[in-house]
Amino acid sequence: MKIEIVFDNYIFDHKKELEKGWGFSCMIGDDFLFDTGNNGRILLRNMEKLGYEVKNLKYLFISHPHWDHMGGIDSVIDANRDLTLFLPQSVSDLFIEDLKNYSEKIVVIGEEPVFLFDKFYSTGVMEPVGEQSLIVDMGNYGAVITGCAHPGIIEIVKRAKEVLKKDIFYALGGFHLMESSKEEISFVAKSLKKLGVRYITPTHCSGDLAIEMFKESYGERYMEGGVGASVEV
Repeated sequence: MKIEIVFDNYIFDHKKELEKGWGFSCMIGDDFLFDTGNNGRILLRNMEKLGYEVKNLKYLFISHPHWDHMGGIDSVIDANRDLTLFLPQSVSDLFIEDLKNYSEKIVVIGEEPVFLFDKFYSTGVMEPVGEQSLIVDMGNYGAVITGCAHPGIIEIVKRAKEVLKKDIFYALGGFHLMESSKEEISFVAKSLKKLGVRYITPTHCSGDLAIEMFKESYGERYMEGGVGASVEV
């Protein structure tokens, strides 16, 4: 299964004239979108250039109610009214009511981890800010995708391991380490390795320092982020 970043504040593939903006979004397969970045017009243009049709989407997962992760939602649902939305309970009740008029189905996720469909689970909403992360069951191992990892990437991976009862081999997304010290980042990297995370893609709000430190720590198992970066899991 392919995971490809379609919105980020970094560019991976410069040959396709992709655009960057503050935020994060990725495609999972051909019909599952994780977050929407902060600008729906940029998101849709990037998706088109990378070969994705917004009309083919079936599912949209929103990690948390910050603008850099759900700012593009209007553009997505305006182009596709047949989506199932997986929203954290931290999203405004009034906004959820509005979205019901423009979507096929809305599933509001609470604090408990929950099975979504097929091989996908939510960690459940974790504090602070009320953020959920996506867990992917790949059979012998799992993967986790985070929006900003406000609850802490270590705690998210621990929660994902508890849900699947197996190691999380791959972690992708924003790790919220922009203001962290070298010592704090080093602790996170070592902790993730101890938890079994073998491959990693820190991007978005992870910060340049953390990205460089993870690259050094993980070596050939570090996988670069940015718009157009993809991985098969």
